Amino acid sequence: MSSPSPVFTDSERDAIRDAVAAAETRTAGEIVPYVVRQSGSYTAAVWRLASVVALTSGLVMLIAETFYTGWAWAWLYTPAALATVMTVGGVVGAALTLIEPIRRRVAGAGEMEENVHRRAAVAFVEEEVFDTRDRTGILLFVSLFEHRIEVVGDIGINAKVEPEEWVEVVDLVRDGVRSKSLATGLVNAISKCGDLLHRRGVVIRDDDTDELPDDVRVRNE
Repeated sequence: MSSPSPVFTDSERDAIRDAVAAAETRTAGEIVPYVVRQSGSYTAAVWRLASVVALTSGLVMLIAETFYTGWAWAWLYTPAALATVMTVGGVVGAALTLIEPIRRRVAGAGEMEENVHRRAAVAFVEEEVFDTRDRTGILLFVSLFEHRIEVVGDIGINAKVEPEEWVEVVDLVRDGVRSKSLATGLVNAISKCGDLLHRRGVVIRDDDTDELPDDVRVRNE
């Protein structure tokens, strides 16, 4: 099985790194861009659709048996035929979940939101976004499969920035995804983060140091 194509080119990674470095010249905030391909496996969605299609196939077959009285399809009346039709239906249903829009629909918005929120919390801890002098780390989290973006700030950020103020930052990332340029969306969102944090008083100190790496983190799970 071939490995997935890279989310970013080397030049895009450099552009994101440069955007983080530039934003952090205006604020004490430490911005951590983090991208995952998906935040959950959604195996339940596979079984859910497989079961629905299998049961529907069986029901259609039983209805056909009720109205068809000829001899040409006599095999339909055997238990083995019913088992075969339902098995094929289940396989088709499972295969349909390989199509991302279908998998998302079957998984459901609630499950995806919960998984993204949980995965963002794990990323916040894994990357030690909390480990800054004034607790001014901020995670810009993007989950590609779910089409979800979360901004997770440490307590030093949350004390000065209201949750609704991140809407424009999120919209910039989403605009980049829609225009098929996630890197551009992240660069614009990171710059907006720098502006917002500076405006809200997350000011840089004279002895400020770069406490967290500026690189974008990409995880393929």
